[in-house]
Amino acid sequence: MRRQPARARTAVSGYRRGRGVPALVLAVAAAAFSVTGCSLEDAICGGGEYPVLNVGSTGSACVSEGEEPPKGYVRYPEGKVPEHVGDEWDEYWQSHTVDKDGKIVPAPQG
Repeated sequence: MRRQPARARTAVSGYRRGRGVPALVLAVAAAAFSVTGCSLEDAICGGGEYPVLNVGSTGSACVSEGEEPPKGYVRYPEGKVPEHVGDEWDEYWQSHTVDKDGKIVPAPQG
């Protein structure tokens, strides 16, 4: 009976058969996301933009940093700015808006 040669082992991945490669790729990707601040969630606006709220309705838009909101839009109140689709403030502003005086009010039902 012929004995099979022993398979080479590595300290990190066990037997050398490429099993550690997918885990290594995932680890590198996770590290990249955590270092760069990237998120898998959908951002409300793209890079270099900020969200604005339509006065009197739940509509919103994105405006380039350094520009003022267009007529009929205002900046979200400080600390209540939605950042990602479905986050706490995105959900909140689905049923609230600001009136012409800047007061937060329930959004009109339509």
